Amino acid sequence: MATIGICSFTPAIETTVEVAEAADRAGLDAAWTGEFNDRSAIVALAEMAHRTRSCRIGSAIAYAVGRSPLVLANEARGLDEISSGRLALGLGTGTKGMQKGWHGERDPEAPASRLEELVPLLRRIWRLHEGPVKHEGRFYSMNLTATAEVPPPTREQIPILTAGVNRRMIETAGRVSDGLICHPTFSTRYVEEVVRPAIAAGAARTDRDPEDVEVVGMLMCSVHEDEQIARREVAAQIAFYAAPKAYGPMMDASGFASEADAIRAAFAAGDHEGMIAAVSDTMLDAIGVAGTADQVRAGIERRAGDFDHVGLYSPSFTMAPERVRRNLLDLVEVGAAAAT
Repeated sequence: MATIGICSFTPAIETTVEVAEAADRAGLDAAWTGEFNDRSAIVALAEMAHRTRSCRIGSAIAYAVGRSPLVLANEARGLDEISSGRLALGLGTGTKGMQKGWHGERDPEAPASRLEELVPLLRRIWRLHEGPVKHEGRFYSMNLTATAEVPPPTREQIPILTAGVNRRMIETAGRVSDGLICHPTFSTRYVEEVVRPAIAAGAARTDRDPEDVEVVGMLMCSVHEDEQIARREVAAQIAFYAAPKAYGPMMDASGFASEADAIRAAFAAGDHEGMIAAVSDTMLDAIGVAGTADQVRAGIERRAGDFDHVGLYSPSFTMAPERVRRNLLDLVEVGAAAAT
């Protein structure tokens, strides 16, 4: 049985932290948060570290671009210290457009190679107390020498997880990471036919055991006493994610090429209702979980076999912030019931 956590990702940091506190009290394994172009995962994690006591706190994801390796390493080191060794550092690059337009990256190519260079470098920076860090690579150059005595970090190695959607990015987790953060649109079929084999292939390249790579699923869930409202909320979020062409191959591999084509056509026409209507019942049930509390608990248990850890993830597209908050708090309760 996979462990269960909550992905507390909301526009308001106070709400994000409120949900993390509830997850901690309920005994869930982890509270995750993310970032976008208007919020920082690092800032939210700092507050989560202070207001939780036992659950892991993790980024799903923080951007690996836009921060230097030293800044990122020190942010993670500090978060792990104030959380008493509970940080799981989840990293991703975002799309090429996000790398260029949001983060000013001039070379957005080869994101997998970037992460494969960055992850070992972060681990070396955390061992600065053992000696200088000198590195010359494709993406990073570093000549770091401690100018004063540097104490060792809270833990010898902070877990680093990397996000991936396509096969090559998923292989990166197998090659260098402690875990893979799955996209919320992953179906059971995609996990079985693409994700697990890609992790194994990546692990084989670096003589690692694929069982050492934690597979963290982000499972879209909506709890509502009216099943149809819950299903519409999940369908809207699936449509939001399926609209970019970048996710087309993943949708094809899951068997939803026709639905994705219809979603993209509706998106191009500015037809949000058409996007939602294009999500078939089969697509919705393969990707997300929606309905009453009992239905969602059963759905979580059904999908738990796909992952080592399940982060319950609330839809937000077309939803009011208070509705997202209520859904997340309900998911904490349902997740705790499923975990037991």
